[in-house]
Amino acid sequence: MKTYASQKDGIFPSVCSLDCPDQCGLLVHKQEGKIIKIEGDPDHPVTQGSICNKVRHMASRLYDEKRLTTPLKRVGEKGSGAFTPISWEEAIDTIATKWRDLINEHGPESILPYSFYGNMGNLNAEGMDRRFFYRLGASQLDRTICSTAGGVGYSYTMGGSFGTDPEETTETRLFIMWGINTVSTNMHQMAIAHKARKKGAKIVVIDVHKNQTGRMADWFIPILPGTDGALALGMMHILFAEDMVNQEFMQKFTVGYKELEEHVKQYTPEVVSEITGVPIDDIYTLARMYGSTSPSLIRIGNGLQHHDNGGMIVRTISCLPALTGAWSEKGGGAIKGNSGFLAYNTKALQRPDLLENKKTRTFNMNQLGRALLETDPPVHSLFVYSCNPAVVTPENNKVRAGLKRDDLFTVVHDLFLTETAQYADIVLPAQSSFEQSDFYTSYWHHYIHLQQPVIEPYGESKSNMDVFRLLAKALDFDDESLKDSDEELMRQALNFSENPFLNGIHFDSLVKHTYLKADRTKFRLDHLNTPSGKIELYSERMLKDGFPALPTYTPLNPDSDFPFLFVPGPNHNFLNSTFSNNEKHIKLEKEAKLHLNQQDAQHLGIKDGELVRVFNARGDCELTASVGENVLPGVVVTQGLWADMPGKKQTVNALTPDRLADMGGGATFFSGRVNVEKIH
Repeated sequence: MKTYASQKDGIFPSVCSLDCPDQCGLLVHKQEGKIIKIEGDPDHPVTQGSICNKVRHMASRLYDEKRLTTPLKRVGEKGSGAFTPISWEEAIDTIATKWRDLINEHGPESILPYSFYGNMGNLNAEGMDRRFFYRLGASQLDRTICSTAGGVGYSYTMGGSFGTDPEETTETRLFIMWGINTVSTNMHQMAIAHKARKKGAKIVVIDVHKNQTGRMADWFIPILPGTDGALALGMMHILFAEDMVNQEFMQKFTVGYKELEEHVKQYTPEVVSEITGVPIDDIYTLARMYGSTSPSLIRIGNGLQHHDNGGMIVRTISCLPALTGAWSEKGGGAIKGNSGFLAYNTKALQRPDLLENKKTRTFNMNQLGRALLETDPPVHSLFVYSCNPAVVTPENNKVRAGLKRDDLFTVVHDLFLTETAQYADIVLPAQSSFEQSDFYTSYWHHYIHLQQPVIEPYGESKSNMDVFRLLAKALDFDDESLKDSDEELMRQALNFSENPFLNGIHFDSLVKHTYLKADRTKFRLDHLNTPSGKIELYSERMLKDGFPALPTYTPLNPDSDFPFLFVPGPNHNFLNSTFSNNEKHIKLEKEAKLHLNQQDAQHLGIKDGELVRVFNARGDCELTASVGENVLPGVVVTQGLWADMPGKKQTVNALTPDRLADMGGGATFFSGRVNVEKIH
C-alpha cells in the first residue's frame, strides 16, 4: 500500500473524515512535510472540488498549539485541567495495571468504552477497539446518539438504508428538505438542488427554524417540533382524497396501501393544522405540489428523529414517495441515508465472537449520566475516544457529576484536552485522519474511499488501532485478531459477498483507484429487505415489535410545564463540539444565540441582542436573544455546541432530556421544554 506521509512535498489524494454525509474527496498540499493547503478534489463525481470552511481550515486545527503531543497524567482535582506529561510506556502500564485490579475485584464489566464517530474512518470507529473490548469482556455501549431512531423507522418501510442516488437528483423537479439544514449539514445536496433549480426545480423547506436553508428556499414552511409525522399524514389524506396517488406503482411495489388509505381519513387538513401549526391552505398546497410534480425527492433530515416520536416520524415520511410512485422516476424518491449500498463485513471487522459472555450488560450512550451515577454494580472505569460526552451527551450535568467521581478511572484518547479530558486520569494523544490508514463509506452518496497516511504522526500521537494493540499486548492477550495490521483489517472488512452492491470493490481495487462507486444496478423495489420484499406501508413486523402497523401520529412526552419547546440544532461552523475550541470558527459563528419569536419576546420583555437565561429542572445556560419570526411562538432554537466561557454557561445539553426515542434507543435532544428569562 502506498504511503504519502514520508514524501515532503506534493499534492496527495485524501478524504474528509468528519461525521458528514458529503464525505468529500480532497487534495492535500504539502510543503516540507506539513500540510499548507486543503482543497476539494475537482474530479470527485459528487463533491466536485467544493468543500466547507471546516475542512478548508483543517490545517490550523491539525497544527493548533493546543493539540496534544504526549500522554498526560492528572496531578490535580478532576476537572481542574492539571496534568503532567508521561511516556507511552507509563500510560499503557498504568491503564493495564488499573484494569487488572478492577477485573480481579469487580469483573470486566466494571469497564465501559465510550465512543462515537468523531472520525468516520471505519477502522478508527469500529475496528480494533471493538475487538479489544469484546475480548476484554467490558460492558458494551449502544451507540445510538445520532441516527438510530430514524434508521429503524425508515427500515420498517424500506428494509434498510437505501435511498435515491444523489447524482441523479440533478433531474429532480421538486425538493422537499424536511428537517435538515442542508446548507450547513449536506452542502452538496443543496448545490445539486441549485443546479436543478436553474432548470425549473422548486425547493421547499419544512423545519422548526428558518435557518440558512430555509432562507434559500422557494417556500419555507415553519412547523411545531415533533409534529412532522402529522403533516405527512395530512398530505397522504389529500393525495388519496384527490386521486393523486399512483395506483399501478402501489399495487406492484407496496403492501398495505388500501389499509393506509382508510387510516389517513382521520388526518384531515383541519386536524393536522391544529397539531402542526401549518395553515390549512398550506397543507393543501404542499400536498398538491407533491402529488403533481415529478420527479420529487424528500431529503429526510437528522433532526426529525431526535424526538420522543422520532422513529415514527421518519417511518411516516418515508411512505410518501410510494404513494406517488416517485421511486420509479430518475431523481425521485427519498434520501434518509444510503449506507446500505456500502455495507461491509462488520462481523469480520469487529469480531463480536470474541465476547465470551453473551449476556454482558449494555449501556445506552444517551444515558451516560445514569450509567455513571445510578448503576449497580457501578462502572469503575471509562475509556473515551472519538467523542466528547461532557458536551455532546444529554442531561449533561449528570454526566459531569459522574465524571467527577473520585472512584472512576477515566482514560481519554483525543487530539485536544477536551471538556471530557479535563476529568480524565490519563489522557492519550490521538492521530488525525491524515496520519493513518482507513477506509470511508458515505451515508449519503455511493462512494467508498481509501485514506492513506498523508503526514507523519503529530508528536507522539497514535491511532485508535495502535492504542488497542498496545493495550492488548499489555494485558497479555495473544489472539491473532488483536495483532492484525490496518491493511489486514481492511481486507477482512471488504471481503463481503453478501452485499451485491460492493461488486468489484475490494482492498486492492481501492488502492488502485482511491475511491469507487457502489453498483446499485441490482437494487429492486420488489426485492427489499422487508419481510414482504416490498415497500411496507402496513408493517406486520412493527405490530410484532409493539408499534402501530400503519404510520400514526403520537404527541411528544409532556416533559414539563415549561412554556417553550427547546431545539438545540447544529450551526454552520462547528460539527458537534469539533471546531468549537478553534478561534477561527468561533469568530465565523460569532456567538451562541437563542432564536425566539417576536410575540414571545415581547411578552417576556426581551429585546434582540439581550442576554437571557434558558432553564429547566435539568440545568441552565446563558445565550444571546435573537428575536424575530424565524421560529413559531412557543418554540426556541439554539445552534451549535458552544463551550462554556468565563462567567457564561453555554452548554445547551445541560437542558436536554436523556429519555430514549420510540425506536432504536435514539436520543430525544429536541423534545425537552424550557423557560426563558431576561438577565438583568
